[in-house]
Amino acid sequence: MELTSKERFDRILKHQPVDRVGLFEVFWKETVQRWSAEGHFARPEMVSDHFSLDVRRTGGEITPGDYRTINLIADIYAGDQVVEETESTKLIRDGNGALLRWIKTGSGAPEHVDFTVKDRGGWEEHIRPHLLDQRTYERRINFSSYRELRAKCSREDRFMTCGVVGPFDQMSPMCGHEHLLMGMALDGEWVREMADLYATVMIRLLEILFEREGLPDGLWVWDDLGFKHRPFMSPAMFRELLYPAHKKIFDFAHSRKLPVVLHCDGYVETLIPSLIEAGINCLQPIEAKAGMDLVRLKQRFGDQIALIGGMDERALETNDVGAVEAELLNKLPAAMAGSGYVLQVDHSVSPLVNYETYRYFVERGLEIGTYRDS
Repeated sequence: MELTSKERFDRILKHQPVDRVGLFEVFWKETVQRWSAEGHFARPEMVSDHFSLDVRRTGGEITPGDYRTINLIADIYAGDQVVEETESTKLIRDGNGALLRWIKTGSGAPEHVDFTVKDRGGWEEHIRPHLLDQRTYERRINFSSYRELRAKCSREDRFMTCGVVGPFDQMSPMCGHEHLLMGMALDGEWVREMADLYATVMIRLLEILFEREGLPDGLWVWDDLGFKHRPFMSPAMFRELLYPAHKKIFDFAHSRKLPVVLHCDGYVETLIPSLIEAGINCLQPIEAKAGMDLVRLKQRFGDQIALIGGMDERALETNDVGAVEAELLNKLPAAMAGSGYVLQVDHSVSPLVNYETYRYFVERGLEIGTYRDS
């Protein structure tokens, strides 16, 4: 059986028989810039088509990028104000009033310098009124990028997901992880109210988008709930403060018959039972360097959710095809058993990875990942 990309990913999410594992990837901006300069494809943004990824998402597969199909920054009109600039860094104040320092020469998260919002009072004064202002709602939606990707995926029979940023990843850059986590410990009701409002406004904006442009094939939610070897919060705290907002978003998706892919960096294994109960259909990217074990997760949860990723990107950074082969052979046969798996590294492909190495990873991975009895 030979399937289209859309058919393949749809069947993988449902743990139905497929011809091969799916293929998805995320690339650091510097990686695709180098590969493009080397002549492997004409422009960096062509990388997803070059490797024929099965599933696509609004915001693209190059990071960092603008993932804001739905923009929930507080002051939508403020833009990023440059406060200070050096040869290597740029200090920005954004529409949340957050002061963030970005490194010009590399990708990754910014340094958290200072925040206007540090507690409930700052939220009530500077953020909540903006989010409740329905006059801004249409401006918060990137209709054109959604429309273009939906048309492209329709032409090419690829599975198209609408990407949105979940409540924790809305709150953490708004007030900083430190203030957010202190708030979870000392004023949990404030955090629960914030998460609920972000979820409520997001759903309203998605309703406007879908009514005007039509439905996608699925919802892709970014929400980084963990770091190395631990989640940011206990399972009980997640359950009490964030689970209701997640469930509200996932229930909305399911009411439109849209499966949910949750992107969650870091170690989140202890949160997975609650995430499954909340309604995720798939987890990505299974970050090995943070302590996530693809094979163990397949054994524990593989009959309940699909999995994307989990292949240790550090093996590719060696540019030793033997190390890449070993990583694939150690994990892929178990991960693909019974369907429900999409091949990807465990975060993003770094500039240390040569094009030829990644090409080998894809070709050998799809060779191993073909179901011989299909």
